Amino acid sequence: MPAFAPFAVHPVVRESRETLEDREGHGAIETIKFVLQHEDGLETESVIIPMIRGDRVTTTLCVSSQVGCAMGCTFCETAQMGLMKSLTAEQIVMQWWVSTHRIGVRPKNIVFMGMGEPTDNLDAVLAAVEIFAGHDGAHVPATNITISTVGNPAGIARIGALVDRHGFHKLNLAVSLNAPNDAIRASIMPVNRAWSMAALRDAIVAFPKYGRGAMCIEYVLIPGVNDAPEHCDEVCAYLRGIRCSLNVIPYNPRRNSPWGAPTEASVLAFMARAIAQGQFTKRRGTKGRSQMAACGQLGNEEIRKRKFVGVSLPIQSEGSRAS
Repeated sequence: MPAFAPFAVHPVVRESRETLEDREGHGAIETIKFVLQHEDGLETESVIIPMIRGDRVTTTLCVSSQVGCAMGCTFCETAQMGLMKSLTAEQIVMQWWVSTHRIGVRPKNIVFMGMGEPTDNLDAVLAAVEIFAGHDGAHVPATNITISTVGNPAGIARIGALVDRHGFHKLNLAVSLNAPNDAIRASIMPVNRAWSMAALRDAIVAFPKYGRGAMCIEYVLIPGVNDAPEHCDEVCAYLRGIRCSLNVIPYNPRRNSPWGAPTEASVLAFMARAIAQGQFTKRRGTKGRSQMAACGQLGNEEIRKRKFVGVSLPIQSEGSRAS
């Protein structure tokens, strides 16, 4: 496990809560977003998400790996900031420390699905994973940690190298697909111009597999963009032969979004069509949308007006670079 010096904890400058009455009889459950301010005035946003598991409620902490993001996905609030800086391993781990010791919620699971693209800051992300999983660190099993990526093949390979190590075999990878073909994906995810869906599929197939765990394929369902029946058919064909779970995420509108949230009927129809084709499909519950804490909604619109600082280069596949 990487060692690091004791750190000064960034202050929690804002905190917001969305309370829902759980229909399963667990009482009120809260989604909590907290904002940490760094010495340079930049901020990271993290979200504590309640997860209902049968007769109990567990918690998942969604951590950020960067302030802003360079990937440019048009549907994502964080991407509108551009990349302002990459976090250190200490600053990533600090989010768990604050959740556990300041907010008072010790998360069972950790997901790298907050601000930033993890493969654009992999040295710090992988060091943080080792600290999270270490017996002298947060002691969160690798099976309870997930790294989500837009689909950088070189980055996926590096994560796979960690998965191959003893103690990390069950580290989870989630890939944001979000489109049925290259044309649509390139229009909403500029990274697809550098890393095509074919190259991404090769990286997914090559990713090391242990046990019977299924990779998570994330699909943000955007009205009028990627939600048509033929789109579902293309996605199912693309995923055929890959042991995976298709995680359908109803779009959470960013600020000034050109799209609204999908209707319940369209979400259910897309899922039913995928299931009918034999694709294991789940839905990501919408939590925190009212406080801009749901998937794709993290980011400070005032901070995005500042001059960018600390920009890092993304990991590149041979002969290519993200635009």
